[in-house]
Amino acid sequence: MLTKSALERYVDTHRKSKELYEQALNIFPSGVTHDLRYFEPFPIYVSRAQGTRKWDVDGHEYVDFIMASGAFFLGYAHPSVVEAVTTQVANSTHYSACHELELEWGQLIQQLIPSAKRVKFVASGTEAIMMALRLARAATGRQKIVKFEGHYHGWFDHLLIGVIPPYDKPYSQGVLPEDLANTITLPVGDEALLEETLSRGDVAGVIVEATGASYSAIPMKKSFLEALRRITTKYDTVLIFDEVISGFRWSPGGVQALRGVTPDITVLAKIMGGGLPGAAVVGREEIFERMKFKDDPHWNRYERVPHPGTFNANPLSAAAGIATLKLVATGEPNRKADEAALKLRQGIHKIIQDKGVEGGCYGEASTFHIYLGPCDRDTSQYDGLPPTQDPTRLKGIPSSITKGIALNMLVNGVHTMYRGFTSAVHTDEDIQKFLEAFDKSLDALIADGVVSLRK
Repeated sequence: MLTKSALERYVDTHRKSKELYEQALNIFPSGVTHDLRYFEPFPIYVSRAQGTRKWDVDGHEYVDFIMASGAFFLGYAHPSVVEAVTTQVANSTHYSACHELELEWGQLIQQLIPSAKRVKFVASGTEAIMMALRLARAATGRQKIVKFEGHYHGWFDHLLIGVIPPYDKPYSQGVLPEDLANTITLPVGDEALLEETLSRGDVAGVIVEATGASYSAIPMKKSFLEALRRITTKYDTVLIFDEVISGFRWSPGGVQALRGVTPDITVLAKIMGGGLPGAAVVGREEIFERMKFKDDPHWNRYERVPHPGTFNANPLSAAAGIATLKLVATGEPNRKADEAALKLRQGIHKIIQDKGVEGGCYGEASTFHIYLGPCDRDTSQYDGLPPTQDPTRLKGIPSSITKGIALNMLVNGVHTMYRGFTSAVHTDEDIQKFLEAFDKSLDALIADGVVSLRK
């Protein structure tokens, strides 16, 4: 259960948020507009954010390590982005026509992402996933898609299987069995099973979170990415990297540039929009030929893959995206965010070990994952690796722990989940604030019997 003292402090000091939540219950299911914002007993309501800080309607200041689920790589309201958006909004947020900014945005993506020979913009990561699967099927004339256990690819019906255990059950109600009939979920790392599956000749594409499940909560080995490239090439199957989170974060060119493995199609979102809605599906020119218009009525009606979307490459998102990617291209934001994350992970890990709690902190690039639970390896020294190899444990941390961390951190001035992100503007002071709050939070969870001490 949640720490009583923290719960009482939260309720007593967040009265305005509570009032707003009570209004929201009459508008939105469970009072929220995104599942991740659901929080017991009620969520905070934020009035403004700047850099790494945010302020709620009750006047509390927080250091933020959620960063819009990783979208704000340069921090909230970065001056370059604010200037670009402010200039653009006066010229309209939409033209109902082509514009120069979409060219510059697309060219920046081509320069940074190895697989981006052609680019198509959409409004969200889920839309980009939908287009990627359609292109893979059109290019191969096949129907089946392979995904992997624990990997999440948005809320598109065809991929809402194999997300959380049990992996043979859809992640949502309302998903038709026939929508999942052409989706095959495989365990990560079994190269022989992957080859056997693709050898049947009916798989259009293989989609994978290039970092491993949930931005490396269950890390993906480079050797398996290399195997994916080799086996999909052998069987003329389209390899799709989901780099919605990892794109521009693991390196300016994403995981594919860092690992040296180039997919056929890449899905991008989050950072590329600079804090505004924006996503893209990019990839090999011959695959994207399927989207071209031709002087052939039969092709245009029966062979082509259409691509509408009112807000595709809208000039406001393009302006924010360009301002962001110009800075990302220097590599400096990655360096700073990575350094901050390493300090954070090392500090969290040390606190866990010093208190004698089972668990640790791990991750790579500018991410962190807190794991509190049974370990099957020595965690006395930080090495960046998960404390257990059991994927069910890594993605199945009890809610009493995840909720307890989030609540206790909030009352101590930090907005985070049990995993999260650093940005290019997180400072040593921000890291110290997190570690002080985590130290207090872990004490509370120990006192409450929520976490276990090493035996």
